[in-house]
Amino acid sequence: MGVSGCGKTTIGDLVARELGIQFLDGDSLHPVENVAKMAAGTPLTDEDRWPWLATVGSELAAAKGGLVLACSALRRSYRDAIRAQAPDTVFLHLHGGKEVLRARTEGRSGHFMPPALLESQLATLEALEADEAGIVVDIAGPVDQVVADALAGIAAAVTAAVGSSAHGNGTAAAGAAGSPGRQFDVDLQAAPFNLDAAAITWVNTTLESMTLEEKIGQLFINHNNDYSPEYLDGVLENFHVGGMRYRPGPSAAVQEHIRHAQSKSKVPLLVASNPEMGGAGSCDDGTFVSTHLQAGSHPDKSIARRMGQVAGVETAALGCNWAFAPIVDIHYNWRNTVISTRAFGNTPEIVVERAKEYFDGISESPTACAMKHFPGDGMDERDQHVVTSYNTLGYDEWNTTYGHVYREMIGHGVQSIMIGHIGAPELSRHFRPGLADKDIRPATLAPELLQDLLRGELGFNGLILTDASQMIGLTQAMKRKDLVPATIAAGCDMFLFFRNADEDFQYMLDGYKSGVITEQRLHDALRRILALKASLGLHLKARNELAPPVEALAKIGSAEHRAVAAEIADKTVTLVKDTANNLPIRPETHKRIRLYGISGGPDFTMADPLAYLNTVKDELEKAGFEVHVFKTADQRKAAGETGVNFMSVISEEATGDYADKYDAAFVFANVKGFAQEAAIRIKWSTPMAAEIPWYVTEVPTVFVSLNQPNHLIDVPMVKTAIHAHAGTVEAIRATIEKIMGKSEFQGTFNENVFCDSFDTRL
Repeated sequence: MGVSGCGKTTIGDLVARELGIQFLDGDSLHPVENVAKMAAGTPLTDEDRWPWLATVGSELAAAKGGLVLACSALRRSYRDAIRAQAPDTVFLHLHGGKEVLRARTEGRSGHFMPPALLESQLATLEALEADEAGIVVDIAGPVDQVVADALAGIAAAVTAAVGSSAHGNGTAAAGAAGSPGRQFDVDLQAAPFNLDAAAITWVNTTLESMTLEEKIGQLFINHNNDYSPEYLDGVLENFHVGGMRYRPGPSAAVQEHIRHAQSKSKVPLLVASNPEMGGAGSCDDGTFVSTHLQAGSHPDKSIARRMGQVAGVETAALGCNWAFAPIVDIHYNWRNTVISTRAFGNTPEIVVERAKEYFDGISESPTACAMKHFPGDGMDERDQHVVTSYNTLGYDEWNTTYGHVYREMIGHGVQSIMIGHIGAPELSRHFRPGLADKDIRPATLAPELLQDLLRGELGFNGLILTDASQMIGLTQAMKRKDLVPATIAAGCDMFLFFRNADEDFQYMLDGYKSGVITEQRLHDALRRILALKASLGLHLKARNELAPPVEALAKIGSAEHRAVAAEIADKTVTLVKDTANNLPIRPETHKRIRLYGISGGPDFTMADPLAYLNTVKDELEKAGFEVHVFKTADQRKAAGETGVNFMSVISEEATGDYADKYDAAFVFANVKGFAQEAAIRIKWSTPMAAEIPWYVTEVPTVFVSLNQPNHLIDVPMVKTAIHAHAGTVEAIRATIEKIMGKSEFQGTFNENVFCDSFDTRL
């Protein structure tokens, strides 16, 4: 304890090292509002201090094996507040004369406590009283003498206080709001990096050679929206980014884009893609193998491995070395459509089993994985793209579900973890008792979740990155100038995507200069970034070897990979129900098919939302059916028809002779909308729309979902429901074969398909 400039950080850290216990800078526990006040030269009020002091006491009380914590604790009442949480605390007062303190304070830089506040602190300071467990050490001598005196005093105080613990207290003036509550420095030799001596030397020498601007730049992953060399040159020269993700395009253009970027980067780049479905998502012509849910919808766990294998081969052929996958969320809430098709299932067991398979498959290629989205999506129905969502499980239940998944995957060797903009109120309060609702932050900004839980309890030694920083789930938490550095201070190592490159870079730089990001935190993040690059062997390659030759593109969308996709599609088409025994339906018995197409409408991709319907029609006609495609009033108007409206369409469609015109009705739904809405449901063209399955009482009706698994909540009246998982030609062809009885349904489903409603099962 002591005033600003007394050496609490320096002495506290050295004392902790000598005692073999952890050191924590108490200033890192201050909320953002307190830091802003101190940086502006405004003294804190007691109303500002009480919540902070309670957190300090909670940290001491929770420490196992001892903790040295730096905290000013200037007044007796402040120390009493700490002792209320941690009664065995021993206070070490670092005492110095005013001139010594002033000289030290004025000589410091990059700190949020201005020297002008020293007088205020000295006036506030109340010396330790006789009934307080503590000692006073003079700081005038050399550092090693101060440390020796401190250790001797602590030993005496602990001996005198029966049952007390060796907890040292005081505040350092070098922490920052949002900084990690506890600092867990990287071990470069340990998993998941497992670096040898030569690689460690490269990490250290590369770090030492960097300018401050280059260090700050390494924290960023740029989203490349422009393929031009001029754009790339500007990003690399001005912002020195550590990684990039690009806008998918034709494979040849993507590969050349990556090749140019690597050739111009001083330090090899981490190049990320989103291969959640195989090669698709990394380039326009990549192979769609399966969704995560699809890979969890058959007893054969190797489906996930094969999806990972194709993903690894095709992304590596482009020059990517980092996969933002697998997704290890658990789909508990059927209303959650953010990860409804992107999670392997609704139990931790299926998620662990399939995520390990995917990881093993993609790891056969030179690719690192970033599993996502810690602390776990699937509880809240809302989407972090548009609002902060929450994982509301209690500490014990979280540990047996999401915590189990993360422990298993960390033990399996996953190299990096993407943090979701997801709050976890009960987890945060477990580590910060008494935390108010207004102070619950998304995990990206929560040191108690990143350091105390992920680093501390789960033992993760790898790299931590944010999810996309433009998501409202993050940006609603605080001003961008504060949140950019706060993510790194909280424990993230890399920041995903600039919003405005000039602004965000400056915000991060300012955060370091003001002390929000400490030197220790910055260098720890940089070591993890460089270690991931070294673990991939990027440091051993010449710049012109970091992207593969053009010939590698032959692997993308290959016949071999398409055959894998077709086999998986055949295995995973799932019959959810056929309570009226409508199947099989063949041309011999049900020649005339009324075909309805349901989509989510156009989205930001500008793709035709009903393009899949042409494939369905073609495949049905090849199978021998006579197909009559229904068109809504708007579709008919767009085709040039006049005098039509939704009521006239209803009158034409819903007639008593429907069964005379058609032998069966097929409804194919390909409803998407991820990242566009908080929840995705079927949106009919109009009220009482003619395409709504009123006709289930007229002819055998089959409903097929090519995407979302939750549609029965909107079409409970259908008696035959199939989940085909994808709008690919392979999935559509396999579905039609099974409707006709030419092959067996093999896929499985979980209870989410029934949407917690009795009528969906009928």
